[in-house]
Amino acid sequence: MATAFMRNDQDKAAPSSAAIQPADQPSTSFWKAGHKPTLIAAFLYFDLAFMVWVLLGPLAPEISKTLHLTPAEKGLMVALPTLAGAFLRVINGLLVDRIGPKLSGAINQVIVIAGLFTAWIMGVSSFEGTLALAVILGFAGASFAIALPLASRWYPAEHQGKAMGLAGMGNSGTVLASLFAPTLAKLFGWNTVLGLACIPLTIVFVLYMIMAKDSPNQPAPRKLMDYAALLKQVDAWWLMAFYSVTFGGFVGLAASLPIYFTDQFGLTTVVAGYCTAFCVFAGSLVRPMGGALADRIGGVKALMMVFTVAALALVGVSQATTLPAALGFFVVAMLALGTGNGSVFQLVPQRFQAEIGVMTGLVGMAGGIGGFYLASSLGLAKQFTGSFAPGFLIFAALAVVALGAVALVKARWRATWKTGARI
Repeated sequence: MATAFMRNDQDKAAPSSAAIQPADQPSTSFWKAGHKPTLIAAFLYFDLAFMVWVLLGPLAPEISKTLHLTPAEKGLMVALPTLAGAFLRVINGLLVDRIGPKLSGAINQVIVIAGLFTAWIMGVSSFEGTLALAVILGFAGASFAIALPLASRWYPAEHQGKAMGLAGMGNSGTVLASLFAPTLAKLFGWNTVLGLACIPLTIVFVLYMIMAKDSPNQPAPRKLMDYAALLKQVDAWWLMAFYSVTFGGFVGLAASLPIYFTDQFGLTTVVAGYCTAFCVFAGSLVRPMGGALADRIGGVKALMMVFTVAALALVGVSQATTLPAALGFFVVAMLALGTGNGSVFQLVPQRFQAEIGVMTGLVGMAGGIGGFYLASSLGLAKQFTGSFAPGFLIFAALAVVALGAVALVKARWRATWKTGARI
C-alpha cells in the first residue's frame, strides 16, 4: 500500500500527467502536487543570485565617486550584468535540458562565488574592472533559466503560475542588495562588500545541494537544431517581447534607481538604497500573485492590465518633480511589472511545456536585454539631455506597443492552445 501511495504521489507531481484535467476530476491542491524542498531551494538560490546580480546598482554611487565615472559609464556598468545574464540564460537553458537543473545551478553558483571572492582579494580599481565583474555577475542573473525549471517541472499545468511565481519571487533578492549594500559600503568600503556577499551565497549553496532534487519527469535532451526551431515559432517571439517589457522594466529599474535617487534628489546612498528597496519589494512581492491571478483570469487578460498600468506609471515618473511623487509612481510601476512577470510565465508552459527549459532561457534572455536597454538608456538620457525623463517615456511607449500586441494575438492563442488552463 505504501508503494502504491508513493507511486500515486509521483503521478500527481508529473506535469505531463496533469496537463489537462477532466472537468469532473478535482485538481490536486498546490501544496500536494509538487516537491516543497525543491521549491524552497529554487527560491533561495534565485533570491541570493538576484541579490548579487544587481549588486553594482546600490554600489554605483560609491563606485562612481572612487573611479570618477560619467553618467553613461554608470549606466553601462549597472546594465551590463543584465545583458550578460540575458545571453547566459540561453546557455543555461541548454545546460538544464542536458545535465538537469540541479547540477546546472551548482555550477553557476560556484562561478559566482569564485568570481566575487577573486574581485574582493584582487580589488577592482578601474572602469574596465567593473565591466569584467559585471560579466561574472551575469552568471547570477542566468539563475533564472535554472531555478524556474527546477521548481516548475514538479507541478501540473493548473499550478504552473503559482509554482513559477513562488520560485520567481526570488527576485526579491534585489531588495536585500538595496537595503544592505550601501550601508556595508559606508562601513567597510564597497570593495569589501564583494567579499561579504560570498558568505550568504555559500550558505545557500550548501542548503541547495541538500534540498534540491530534479523532477523524475525530466524531458529527453534535444538536439541543438530543435532549439533553433523554437525561434521559428512566432509565439516564442511574442512571449519574449512581452517579458522584455515586464522583467526588463523590473530589473532595469532595480539596477538604476539608486543612481536616479542620488542624482535626481541628492539623497545619500543609504537613503537611496532604502527608497530603491521599497520600490523593488513591491514588484517582488506580487510576482507569485501575478502567476495566481493569471491562473484565475488568464495570462492574456492579466498582461493587458499590466501594460496599461505600467505605461501610465512610467509617464508619471517622467513628470515627477518631488520625491514622494516619484516613489508613488515607481511603486505602481513595479507592482504592475512584477505582476506581469508572473503572468508571462503562466503562459510559457501552456504553449511550450515540452520545451520549458530552453524557453525559460530564451524568454529570460529577452527580459535581460530589456533590462539592459532601460538601465543603459537612462544613463545616456541623463548624460546627453540632463534628464532621465526621455528614458522613462520611451519605455512607457514600449509598454503601449506590448499592449497592442497582446490584443492582436489573444484570440488566436485562446483558440489554438488546448491546455485545460486559462489563457
